[in-house]
Amino acid sequence: MSSVTLFPDAALPASPDPFAVAFAPLHLGPGEWQVVALVLAVLTLVCLIGLVGWHYWRARRSSTAVARTKLLWERDEHLKLALWASGEQFWDYDLAHRIMYRLRAHESTTDRNDVTVVSRHGQLPRIHEHDLPLVMERLRQHLQGNTPLFMSEHRMDLHERGEWVWIRARGRVVERDADGRPTRLAGTARDITAYRNAEFERRIASEVLHSMNEAVAVLDQDFRFVGFNPAFSGITGYSNEAIDQPLSLLDSAREQPLQPGQLQADLPDDGRWSGEMWMRRKDGEEILFRVATTPVHDDSGRYRLHVLVLNDITEQKRAEGELRHLANYDALTGLPNRTLLFERLDAAIHRARLTDKPLAVLFIDLDRFKDINDSLGHDTGDRILREAAQRVQDAVGPQHTVARLSGDEFTVVLEDTGAEEAEAMAWRIIVAFSPPLGYGDRQEVLLTPSIGISLYPLHARLSADLIKHADTAMYQAKAAGRRTFEVYSRSMNEKTRQRVALANSLRRVLERNELSMAYQPRLSLLRQRVTGVEALLRWNSPEFGVVSPAQFIPLAEETGLILDIGAWALREACLTLQHWRHLGRQDLSMAVNVSALQLMRGSLPEMVARCLHETFLPAELLELELTESVVMANPEKNADTLRACRDLGVGLAIDDFGTGYSSLAYLKRLPITTLKIDREFVGDLGRDADDEAITGTIIAMGHSLALKVVAEGVETVGQLQFLREHGCDEVQGYWVAPPLPRDECFDFIRDYRYGPQMKIVS
Repeated sequence: MSSVTLFPDAALPASPDPFAVAFAPLHLGPGEWQVVALVLAVLTLVCLIGLVGWHYWRARRSSTAVARTKLLWERDEHLKLALWASGEQFWDYDLAHRIMYRLRAHESTTDRNDVTVVSRHGQLPRIHEHDLPLVMERLRQHLQGNTPLFMSEHRMDLHERGEWVWIRARGRVVERDADGRPTRLAGTARDITAYRNAEFERRIASEVLHSMNEAVAVLDQDFRFVGFNPAFSGITGYSNEAIDQPLSLLDSAREQPLQPGQLQADLPDDGRWSGEMWMRRKDGEEILFRVATTPVHDDSGRYRLHVLVLNDITEQKRAEGELRHLANYDALTGLPNRTLLFERLDAAIHRARLTDKPLAVLFIDLDRFKDINDSLGHDTGDRILREAAQRVQDAVGPQHTVARLSGDEFTVVLEDTGAEEAEAMAWRIIVAFSPPLGYGDRQEVLLTPSIGISLYPLHARLSADLIKHADTAMYQAKAAGRRTFEVYSRSMNEKTRQRVALANSLRRVLERNELSMAYQPRLSLLRQRVTGVEALLRWNSPEFGVVSPAQFIPLAEETGLILDIGAWALREACLTLQHWRHLGRQDLSMAVNVSALQLMRGSLPEMVARCLHETFLPAELLELELTESVVMANPEKNADTLRACRDLGVGLAIDDFGTGYSSLAYLKRLPITTLKIDREFVGDLGRDADDEAITGTIIAMGHSLALKVVAEGVETVGQLQFLREHGCDEVQGYWVAPPLPRDECFDFIRDYRYGPQMKIVS
C-alpha cells in the first residue's frame, strides 16, 4: 500500500510532530496514521455535537424554570389578592402533629401593590369553652364521613391575647394515610365578629319591634305600606291586605287639621313630623294616635323609606279628660267643684268690671242634712244630694253656674243680676224644694234650703270675699228659722263672730253648770186643772247673759253638743218630776223635747231607759216631743226608734203639727200618743177662717186616731173658747202660764185656779 503525504517534509515544522511523538511507541506506518486521523476527526465532531446539545439542553432547562417560576409567582399573587379582597384566611391543619399553618393578608392594606401575606405555624388557636363541644362534634362528623364539609361558627382567640373573635370556618380532609385515615385538613376561615354583632343587634331590634305595643309601619317614598309589626295589625285591624296600599287607607271621618293621607304633603324638609291624629280602623272605629315619622335615607341621602310609629292614645286622652273633669267637677253631682267655681267666678267678676254690671253669689245650705246622713246612711244621703243638685240647677237654669262646694253646700253665680233679681232667684230655689225628694222605691224626704246672698261690687270685689259674705248671710238665714234667705250686710260679721264665740262657750256649759230648766204648765180643758208640764231648756251665760233657745239650740245641733245637752235635760226633767211626786203631785206628766240628732243616732231608747231607771220615774209619766219635720225626715227608720221608745211605756208627741209635710199614711203607722197644734194656727183663731178650719180638722183627725190633742200658744179667751168648743184636750200658752223655774212652777200648779193667770200683752 502506498502512503499519502498530506504535507512535504520541507514544509514540516522543525518541531517534532505531536501525533508522532504521542504515538511514537506504536510505530505506525503512513497508512495507519490516516486512519488514526480520521478516527480523531470523528471523535472531535462527536464532541462538538455533544457540546452543542449540552448547551441547548441547558438553555431549554433554564427557560422551563423561568416559566415555572413565573407561574408560581402569578399564583402567589392571585392567592394574595384573593385573601386580601375576601378577608378570608387559609388554614392547613396537620392532624398527626397537631400543627396548623395559617395564611392571611393584612386587612389594613388599601393598595393591591402593598399586599403582604402573613403566615404562621403553630398550635390550633384556643376555642371558647362554650363553643368547643359543638366544634368537636362537627369535626368528628366530617372526619367520619357523615358530612361532606366541616363548617362551624365559633369563638377563637386568634391572636392569643384573650380577645375572642367569631369566625366562620369551612374545610375538608385533603390527605389520608395508606389506611384511609384523615391526616390533613385544609380550608378557609373568616372573622365574622362584626357580622355576628350586627346580626345580634338586628335580632334584638326585630324582637323589640315585634314586641312593641306601639304600631310601627314602614312606607315607601310614595307613602304606601311596605311592612308593619304585629301591633299595627292588632290596633288597626289591617294585615297583608294593607301592603302596597296608601296611608290614606287610615283616613278618619273626623274633622281635623291633618288627615293621614295628607301627611306626605305636610312633611318638613327633614322628613320628620310628630303630632296627634285621628285614624280609622278596618272596622270603622276611630282611634286617636300620637304619630312620629322618621325618614330612612339611602347612600345618596335621598329618602327611600319612612318609618311611622303610631301610639294609641285614645284611652289615655279619655282618661286625661276624665281627670280634668274630676279636677273641675264634683264626682257625685256632676256640678262644677270649688276649683272651677273660683275660675268661673273670677272670669264673671272680670266681665262685670268691664261691662259695669252687677253680679250676685248665692250660698245654699240644706237644713239638717247631717241628720239624714246619720239616720239614712251616706249612700242614701248621696242619692238625695244628687236630686237636690238637680233641683237647684233646674231652678237656676243652664245659663248660670251652679257648683257644689262640699257636703250639702252649693253656690250659684248669677251674672248681670242685681239685688232684687237675686232675691227672686233665691225664693225660686226655696220653692223648688217644696215637694219632698225621692230617694228610693216610693220613699221621700223633705229638705229645705237656707240661702245667703252677696253682691258685686256692693259687698266685695274679690271672689273669695263674695263667697265668704254669702256664707255669712246663709248662717243668718238659718238663725232666722231656716227655709229663707238673707242678703249680706256688714253687721252680719259681728253676728258671725258672736256665733263663733257662742259655739265655743256652749262647749263648756255643762261643766260650768250654766244650763237650767224652765217648765210651762199644760191645762186640761176637760178637768180644768194642770195635768202636765213641758220642760224647756235655758242658758244663762256669764259672758253673754241669757241666750235665747232659738239661738243656742240650733247651734248645739250643728255642733253635735245637743247629744250631751239633751241627755242632761232629760235627766234633769225626770228628777224634777220625781221631786214633785214626792211633794204630793202624783198625777203630773213631763214632756221633754227631743232633737233630730238624738232621734237620728238611734240611741234614744237606750238613753231614755237608762234615765228612767236611774230616776225611778214611771215611764207613763214621761212624754217625748219631736217636731213633725224631724219625724218625717226618715219615717221608716224613725218609726222603729219610736216604737222602741213606746215599748218602754213613754208617750210620744208630734210638736208643731201642721207646719210640715206629713204623710197621713205614715202618721197612722207611727206609735204617737199626742198631737200638738202649732201656735201659727192657734194665733189667728177667731180672725182667720182658714186657720180655724185647719185647727178644727187637726183636732178631729187626732181624735179619730185616738190621740190626745194639745194646742200651743194660747193667749186669749177667744182662742181658748174655740179650742174648748172643738174638743181640744189640753192647752198651753201664756193664757195659762209662761215657762217658770222649777219651784215657782210647782207653786203655780199647787195653787192653780182655772182662768187667765197673767195679763197678755199683744
